[in-house]
Amino acid sequence: MIHSTALIDDRAQIDEDVSIEAYTLIGADVRIGKGTRIGPHVVIQGQTQIGRDNEIFQFCSIGELPQDKKYRNRAYQDADSKLVIGNSNTIREYCTINRGTGAGGGQTVVGDDNFFMAYVHIAHDCIVGSHNIFANASSLAGHVTIEDHVILSGFVLVHQFCRIGCHAYSGMGSGLARDLPPYLLAAGNPAQTHGLNKIGLRRSGFSTETIDALHRAYMDLVRTPTGFKEHAEKYRALGAEYPEIKHLIEFIESSQRGCLS
Repeated sequence: MIHSTALIDDRAQIDEDVSIEAYTLIGADVRIGKGTRIGPHVVIQGQTQIGRDNEIFQFCSIGELPQDKKYRNRAYQDADSKLVIGNSNTIREYCTINRGTGAGGGQTVVGDDNFFMAYVHIAHDCIVGSHNIFANASSLAGHVTIEDHVILSGFVLVHQFCRIGCHAYSGMGSGLARDLPPYLLAAGNPAQTHGLNKIGLRRSGFSTETIDALHRAYMDLVRTPTGFKEHAEKYRALGAEYPEIKHLIEFIESSQRGCLS
């Protein structure tokens, strides 16, 4: 299952069911779980933990040093720099996923069942949930948080420290410099919201009643000038019936960078 030209440190912990193709390099502190396939010419370094049944295609760089000029300072030691990848992820050609920094939480985290197309970049200290799709050349700067079931179209750029809520959708070439609340659709550079991600919500099994309630909440809380403070209590009461509205309100209230409107 391991090609004779692969260079694997003896200290790496690799399940016997892992497949590793030609000319791949794997460092000493790497752990790889059962059923994972590593393609040719892949480099996996640092304290990197990869779960089971992942597929990593050729020319990817996984777990390399953070692209952070402060990293070599005393507060940013290798011992505080980790990458944790879950299960059943597909990571296509030329993707780069950097490990975390000591001052940024210590680790970059990727959940389960994500699909990262070619040239996706996930920078240091990002937290990426599960069931997300990042199309070609989408890039996350450092400290970005992505919830679950998010779709980033091709060439989307996300500013450092931004958050994207669950079931959100960002259109091709968008530049996100503020938080994108859950369930919404955004596009443009700089990005603006353009309603609910209705197609995505339907595909995910959301009821018509929930989608309609979210649409009304979006119009009052996000699109109406100064609407959030005026309408928040009204929609907070609906949170008991629609937990999605509760999540939308809490996401907006907890934003540090401000939300797209």
